[in-house]
Amino acid sequence: MCAAPGSKTFQLLEIIHQSTKPGSLPDGMVIANDLDVQRCNLLIHQTKRMCTANLIVTNHEAQNFPGCRLNRNHERIEPDQHISQLLFDRVLCDVPCSGDGTLRKAPDLWRKWNSGMGQGLHSLQVLIAMRGLSLLKVGGRMVYSTCSMNPIENEAVVAEVLRRCGGSVELVDVSSELPQLIRRPGLKSWKVHDKGTWLVSCKDVPKYRRSVILPGMFPAGGSYQELVDNSNCNADMGDNIGVCTNGNSEDGVQTVEEPLTHQAAEEVCDFPLEHCMRIVPHDQNTGAFFIAVLLKVAPLPATQEKSKTEIVEQNVEPLNLSLEDARALQINSSEGVLEEVSKAVPEEILNDTEQNTEDLEVSPVEEQDSKETEEPPIVENMAKKVPSKRKLQIQGRWRGVDPVVFFKDEAIINSIRAFYGIGEHFPLDGHLVTRNSDASHVKRIYYVSKSVKDVLKLNFSVGQQLKITSVGLKMFERQSAQEGTDAPCAFRISSEGLPLVLPYITKQILHASSEDFKRLLQDKDVKFADFADAKLGEKAANLLPGYCVVILDRGNRSATEYPKVDESTIAIGCWRGRVRLTVMVTAMDCQELLARLLIRLDPEKGASVNVDKSSNNVGDEP
Repeated sequence: MCAAPGSKTFQLLEIIHQSTKPGSLPDGMVIANDLDVQRCNLLIHQTKRMCTANLIVTNHEAQNFPGCRLNRNHERIEPDQHISQLLFDRVLCDVPCSGDGTLRKAPDLWRKWNSGMGQGLHSLQVLIAMRGLSLLKVGGRMVYSTCSMNPIENEAVVAEVLRRCGGSVELVDVSSELPQLIRRPGLKSWKVHDKGTWLVSCKDVPKYRRSVILPGMFPAGGSYQELVDNSNCNADMGDNIGVCTNGNSEDGVQTVEEPLTHQAAEEVCDFPLEHCMRIVPHDQNTGAFFIAVLLKVAPLPATQEKSKTEIVEQNVEPLNLSLEDARALQINSSEGVLEEVSKAVPEEILNDTEQNTEDLEVSPVEEQDSKETEEPPIVENMAKKVPSKRKLQIQGRWRGVDPVVFFKDEAIINSIRAFYGIGEHFPLDGHLVTRNSDASHVKRIYYVSKSVKDVLKLNFSVGQQLKITSVGLKMFERQSAQEGTDAPCAFRISSEGLPLVLPYITKQILHASSEDFKRLLQDKDVKFADFADAKLGEKAANLLPGYCVVILDRGNRSATEYPKVDESTIAIGCWRGRVRLTVMVTAMDCQELLARLLIRLDPEKGASVNVDKSSNNVGDEP
């Protein structure tokens, strides 16, 4: 729900890909959301290495993430629509927190931290957690986590969520899982610190602080309205007892002292918060973390309070939330929450949920063809005008964000299939999307898995409620060089998409020996006549002009056998020109491939590497 900068998203993608073979896609998918556009770009950059078609990156407030509920009577519903609402099997709710668990790796936080940060973030954390549960399928699990040790951000949030869910959500005991992970049970009792005072119960909170210190921050919860009702009830009973300085009434009956001075017994939470996990730094030489696993056993209860529903409708776009989901959130005041957060928490704390990325230089996202669209990239202009405050993109469905359009140009799709020999068993129809609504000027074509395709169709049917920053895997790119205009196919395969489509390519393929493959990586540009293997030069000359794939030959196949692609296959994309092959791989990737090639050729990983370095094969590369 708050995914940037992307390390957890990468791990989730690894989980759904771990059982798949090269050339196949898993059934699952990941939607990674973050509020900040620049951090979304960082997330996209981090997950590029995964080369996955099963990822959608969105840019929304987590507490108002759209449910995309489809009305079955909708005119635009498609006959093959598989899903009618965006519900998830798993939700990772790694919320913004004060980050006091990261003090060891981020010592600068000592100058920014104060005890009010947790109180300022508590309401936002509850809203995000409730929204995550409303997007969860019955029987699904949600992990709530922070990198904080403050119970106000941890156990208090979990307890408040369990109260609001009214038995529809259970706290799962995962103490038997990950046995080597040293953890401590969650707290059942805690105090709230405010203005130099430790508060045991919401009864101790003075009236002027009740907008900041909420009843849900205490173990027993409750509400201030109940306190008012109880006091009115006591007043109606007519107990006119005079209070003396010795704590006794005039008739000898002991009275209750003032709320801020009496020593009340510590409250204990009724929920099994010991099932939560607390990871403290000195147990296993780590940072501090809090983890709770929640199981949704029934639909969330819908509240009938009109005021809460009205608040949601005022602050959330009408299409973004269904009425049932809005009621389930039980928002007290969105404006008040944001105001308290901004007062108590520095903006950089809100930005840094996993690590401090202020000093990281974020390059523009290649996935977006912003220059191709008619709408100007207005976000950068806004940020320059008001550098001190983070601004969201102007959202006019969605203004400033390139559209996601299914690519249906049959002529181009057929030319790609014919040029590379891609059979019908590799689905292209309905799986290709682009970020440019003008099909004649498309520069990049992205490939999406079936699960992502279903979500995109749902998003179109409900009026594009999802604000998509990135989607799918970049598969084909238009060749813009002068030689590219003479090629039979104007689109080449991108480096990211090559591992997926390689098992299905039957044309434009060359097999190179280790010597010639290494030379290609070193020189980047080799004439046909200069290859050590003369047959390789002849085969390259006989290819159609344009993009081709060069595969490292392992020497264990027959002359007519197609290569069996597996995890160990090494292949690069090249451009077949008039008299030469040109490598279409970055210099950094060439360096990495050279290192892998040398390790493969030398089982001992020693002598060959030293010889190659001394002969300018590796190491002298700029």
